Amino acid sequence: MPVLRTPDERFDDLPEYAFAPRYVTVPDQRFGNLRMHYLDEGPADAPVILLLHGQGCWSYLYRHMIPLLTASGFRCIAPDYVGFGRSDKLPSTEDYTFQRHVDWLTAFLDALALREVTAYLFDWGGFFGLRIAAERPGCFGRLVLSNTNLPTGQGGGAAWFIRWREEQFALPRFPQGEMVNSGVVHKLPPGIIAAYDAPYPDESYKTGPRRFPMILPIVAEDPAAIANAQAWDVLAGWRKPVLTLYSAAFAGGAMGPERVLAHLPGAQGQDHALLADANFYLVEDQPEELARRIVRFACLPG
Repeated sequence: MPVLRTPDERFDDLPEYAFAPRYVTVPDQRFGNLRMHYLDEGPADAPVILLLHGQGCWSYLYRHMIPLLTASGFRCIAPDYVGFGRSDKLPSTEDYTFQRHVDWLTAFLDALALREVTAYLFDWGGFFGLRIAAERPGCFGRLVLSNTNLPTGQGGGAAWFIRWREEQFALPRFPQGEMVNSGVVHKLPPGIIAAYDAPYPDESYKTGPRRFPMILPIVAEDPAAIANAQAWDVLAGWRKPVLTLYSAAFAGGAMGPERVLAHLPGAQGQDHALLADANFYLVEDQPEELARRIVRFACLPG
């Protein structure tokens, strides 16, 4: 079966998303070259802030933060993972693995020659980004983490999560916009919800989002968990600056900041924050506050 590519007209006139599409090809052993979409806004010679998205979303998530960051003198790069947004979609859910996502994203960073950038890692952005930080530390100069961690399979998966992901995988319809809307304090208008679903004309285009929960390593024997555990050991020596900006509602849980704060030396002495009035998709709930804190952090002496 061929790789799917969402028709361009699906992205015409999306609300609050007046950004020019850009593309780069990344290698893949099975499909040859795959096309990844990304946004690239701000001065070409400005310091870079990389914005990585999570489950249920794509670069559309950053439509509010990007103008705020570029207005402060930064260049913003926001990719869509393979299977998401305007990037290529693979024909089967089985075509996606945790390792392949890491490989595609690493190839993306190499293609754009991104080095020592400030990386904003939200949700799955942290799952992939922390792994890459350990394996390719030269890519990132600063890390900003939100509602994320590095899954190493320790303790297995919570029963509720295993049940949830099996139920989600089996759904005949897998609505992305409704998923995002269920994880915000300030509910989204119908046009914004529909925009999150724009990349997926029908269910055959959703192999990537549908597969995401199933590739999260929840047992220590998972090959991805083994590689992540090795990366986590490396990150015990990470002394570059680390800032955590988490939703207050997730403090103390699996997606809270405590594990990162205790493990990464670069987090010591930073102005960490727990954001109130924010649910899981805090980028939707608090874009101005996030942008303000990221700018201040990125401007600090290294």
